[in-house]
Amino acid sequence: MASIAPLLAEIQACTACAAHLPHGPRPVVQVHPSARILIAAQAPGRKVHETGIPFNDASGERLRAWLGLSRDIFYDPELVAILPMAFCFPGTGRSGDLPPRPECAPLWRAKLLARLQHVRLTLVIGRYAQAYHLPDAGRLPLADVVRNRQAAWPRTVALPHPSPRNNLWLRRNPWFESELLPALRPLVQQALAA
Repeated sequence: MASIAPLLAEIQACTACAAHLPHGPRPVVQVHPSARILIAAQAPGRKVHETGIPFNDASGERLRAWLGLSRDIFYDPELVAILPMAFCFPGTGRSGDLPPRPECAPLWRAKLLARLQHVRLTLVIGRYAQAYHLPDAGRLPLADVVRNRQAAWPRTVALPHPSPRNNLWLRRNPWFESELLPALRPLVQQALAA
């Protein structure tokens, strides 16, 4: 952890996009060099911004249920790294949270990913994370990106965002919960046991 501590201190002090953040900077990231699972997400929401705890909201409850993980395991940085595409809450737009600020990923992502040498499973959540981690997904519909998961498994799995705003998508794609999640949970356990 000592080798990553200076980088995390830099991230916590970052103000690169402060002028664009209506609630000010508060980077939220969970990382440790020994992490086995990487959750590559979008950006913190308002509740996460307030608490400083990643996925500390309804999205997090759903995500933990999808993965079959307790809060203790999910929030153990030695097991699970949580790296959103942007570390600060970008604010709220007309139809939900604004997109991740574009300044963050070029500044920090490669530096952090280079220190995660023990990751066995990457969960790519949402379109912005998929564009970065799965560039071959292109502009395919989300259902196609998630459904055509076998090409990248078992190391990388695309997921829809677990936000309650995606309830309609989940209803339209019942295979996600009936087929994908039962296949995903053993991969999660295998990655943690590695």
